[in-house]
Amino acid sequence: MGDIAKGALGGGWTLLVGWILPTALNLAVFLFAVAPSLRRPALLAGHWPATGGHTALLLLIAAVLLGLVLNALQTPLYRFLEGYALWPAVAYERGCRVQRARRRRIADRLTATSGTSPIRRALLTEKLSRYPVGDEQIAPTRLGNAVRRFEEYGHDRYRLDTQVLWNELTSAAPEWTRRQNDTARTNVDFFVALLYGHAAVAGSACAALASGRADRPVLVVTAVVLTALIPVWYRAAVAATDEWAAAVRALVNLGRKPLAEALGLVLPADLEDERTMWQLVTRMSRRRYAPAARAAFASYRARPPEPPTQT
Repeated sequence: MGDIAKGALGGGWTLLVGWILPTALNLAVFLFAVAPSLRRPALLAGHWPATGGHTALLLLIAAVLLGLVLNALQTPLYRFLEGYALWPAVAYERGCRVQRARRRRIADRLTATSGTSPIRRALLTEKLSRYPVGDEQIAPTRLGNAVRRFEEYGHDRYRLDTQVLWNELTSAAPEWTRRQNDTARTNVDFFVALLYGHAAVAGSACAALASGRADRPVLVVTAVVLTALIPVWYRAAVAATDEWAAAVRALVNLGRKPLAEALGLVLPADLEDERTMWQLVTRMSRRRYAPAARAAFASYRARPPEPPTQT
């Protein structure tokens, strides 16, 4: 039944589950735990729903609208959690140092546990895999590193810069790999939206304590519980990137040949030649056109089929 619903909704499934559903959950907590302690303006009080059915309809409409807004703002929301946006330079550098040290500790523990159980080694390997290959790619947060590891996968293996050629790659890749990537990202989106919503509701609960009609025990419990859950959802988002990383790897590995064909190129059999070709494609996509590109791409151009010989 879930697969049928996904197929019917198409791309809307990722929006519904990734952003609208967690927004609805946060709005429900706000409505039942925080809103009763707030003083509503006279204009709003006159239009406030009088029945449970009308309240549920208002909740649904608000969840859809706010979910759409969060979906539109997903890039800055992610960038803040990854450590790229609104981070002072001092905090950014310190975060990178902390994450490099954590990566080294995990690698040292993995080396030191050579004689321990395979399960323990697998858990350490999983934690280490959530970091980029090179230290120069380290981000200041765990989520930033977990996302960065598959952002740089195509460039590290094939010199295919997926950040530059993402639209071309997803357009040429097999349909099921694109759906797999969207579904995998939805899991991370869900926890990110839940995290931000919890922070907003917890903040509103603290602000509502100043109200004269505040139900202080309910507000305090709401703020404490939601604040305690924020790091839980953050860790869940980091763990959920494992499936997203696997989907991106499949997209790159299986989509680069169709991408080359769509660009009128032939994928070389030698890996070093392929890396050179993708480096040229990426460079041409980012820079102004130069006549030298014609000679550079000559050996990678697809040759037209030869006409059949007449007997």
